[in-house]
Amino acid sequence: MPVWLIPVAALAAALVGLFVWRKLRAFSSEVQVERAREMFRLQRERLEAQFFQSAATSGKPRGLRWKECEWEDTVEFVRERKSGHIAALVGVTIAFEAIEGGDMEGVAAVGNLRNASAVFFFQRGTWSTVGRAVFNMNPDEAIRHFANQYERIEQQAA
Repeated sequence: MPVWLIPVAALAAALVGLFVWRKLRAFSSEVQVERAREMFRLQRERLEAQFFQSAATSGKPRGLRWKECEWEDTVEFVRERKSGHIAALVGVTIAFEAIEGGDMEGVAAVGNLRNASAVFFFQRGTWSTVGRAVFNMNPDEAIRHFANQYERIEQQAA
């Protein structure tokens, strides 16, 4: 066997290994996304309640009490560009009421419904939320607005 064949064979083996590794990594990412989608679907009611509870106790917006959330059916899944973590954005219409004796009492606009995107995070195999809402943007608008932070995860064709 010629001596020059050994480095060529080693290079070919390394290229094949790199190709296989990239395919396995892409497959693993697809599996994680599908798992996250299914878990969100199964836990959605609990997550919506967790969102409302967290948001209502946050003290934001100041002078207002969270009264009710009306949820949209669709969910937009995104990936954080820096960390690679999966997040979900769900459209929500939020109703507030003024806190008695607060700054917002008597303000007519308090009763206006507000549209927002509720934010959920998938980390270490679990969905959670801290009650973060992106106000005045539906999920599609939020994804476009924060395009430098999030990239949309497209639904895979069956």
